[in-house]
Amino acid sequence: MNGDFMSKEKASFYLVRTTIGQERNVMLIAEERIKQSGIPIKSMAIIEGMRGYILVETDRPDVIDKAFYGIKHVRGISARKVSFSEIENFLVPRPSIEGISVGDVVEIIAGPLKGLKGTVSRVDKSKEEVTLELHETSYPLPITIHGDYVRVVEKAKKVS
Repeated sequence: MNGDFMSKEKASFYLVRTTIGQERNVMLIAEERIKQSGIPIKSMAIIEGMRGYILVETDRPDVIDKAFYGIKHVRGISARKVSFSEIENFLVPRPSIEGISVGDVVEIIAGPLKGLKGTVSRVDKSKEEVTLELHETSYPLPITIHGDYVRVVEKAKKVS
C-alpha cells in the first residue's frame, strides 16, 4: 500500500479481528479485493505483538466491510477508531535483552546449548548479547550469546 502509514495526525486506524495465525492469508485476500475493486484503503499491517488482528488505515470506515466481507477467517471488524497512541507501543521494536541484568539466571532456548542454564555476568546492550557462566559445567565456562536465545528464569536478588 502507500507510505503514508505513519502520518499520525490524519490517519484513521481500525482493527479487523481474525483467527490467530491466519492474519497474513486474510490480508492477502483482502489486498486482491482492494486492488480489483479500487476500495479506498490506504494501508494494512500485521503487527507482531497483536496476534489475531489486522490494522487497517482508511478515511472511510464503511469500506472495510466491503474489503473483508465473506473471507473465511475474519472474526469481526472494529467500528471504533483506534488512536495512534494505542498502537504505537506495538510498532516500536523492543531490544531482545530488555529486562535482563547481571546476576539473572537464564535458560538457553535455542541452538546447540538449548536447555542449559547460566548466570548472566555481562550485558552488552549495543550488540544485544549477554555473557553467562553455565551452571552444568565442572569449571566456569563463560559464553556470549544473543539475547533472543535466552529467557530469564530467575531475577537477580537485590541487595539493600
